[in-house]
Amino acid sequence: MSTPKLPSTERRQATVATGVPAAAICVALLAAAFFVLPFIALLAGITWQDVPGLLTSQAALDALWLSLRTSIVSTAICVVLGVPLALLLARTDFAGRTLTRSIVLVPMVIPPVVAGIILTEAFGRRGLIGEHLSAIGIDIAFTTVAVVMAQTFVALPFMVTTLESHLSSSGQHYERTAQSLGASKWRTFSTITLPLLRPGLISGAVLTFARALGEFGATITFAGSLQGTTRTMPLEIYLARETDPASAVALSLVLILVAIMVIAIAYFRPQRGKGS
Repeated sequence: MSTPKLPSTERRQATVATGVPAAAICVALLAAAFFVLPFIALLAGITWQDVPGLLTSQAALDALWLSLRTSIVSTAICVVLGVPLALLLARTDFAGRTLTRSIVLVPMVIPPVVAGIILTEAFGRRGLIGEHLSAIGIDIAFTTVAVVMAQTFVALPFMVTTLESHLSSSGQHYERTAQSLGASKWRTFSTITLPLLRPGLISGAVLTFARALGEFGATITFAGSLQGTTRTMPLEIYLARETDPASAVALSLVLILVAIMVIAIAYFRPQRGKGS
């Protein structure tokens, strides 16, 4: 005789009651409050009738458009560079793999300003590579290209770590089976590995885009703050904070809403119903 199933709500309550100690629930609520209360304070501090005028200023529109298009470009670059790099780190055993992984992760832990200094030393007008580029008329620093490079440098590790973790957990049995049946490495990669990577690729792209959208320190150090060229939304918020706090709050709300929408699109997909 089969055991009767509890309704989904009762099952969830039973799981909470038996699986999570009360003390942990209290701490979790405290952590949630720590995140939620600042957003409530932000909303309470906005003079809503002034918001349309603040958000439609030319400086705000230029910064928002620049942030969106550079973040999209840098995310695309991170996908192109991140998939092969994650595949190399997850599926290939070579001398120096640990060192390579450590170098890839460095931009995640160093201050963004340091990342900007690194890029300046490499690609600035007097940098190791930038000096030679400047000699032939190519200047990268203080251009929109520098913004994309700064965003890519700090965001690429999020793509690589997400994909590497997904590759490590998914195993290689499907790929081995395909190759044992005569499929080439490229055919196996394009028809099996990439489709299996899709969930990790979506998660990595979301994290990468969000990180690029919020990039500040490396951008202002390497690209400067030129309206319409390198002044992204975080830089515009920083400058507005000094002269017009109300505008800074309104612009912060826009950046938060964009980030929430991106995350919601990626993570809050309808779940398929499970059969009984």
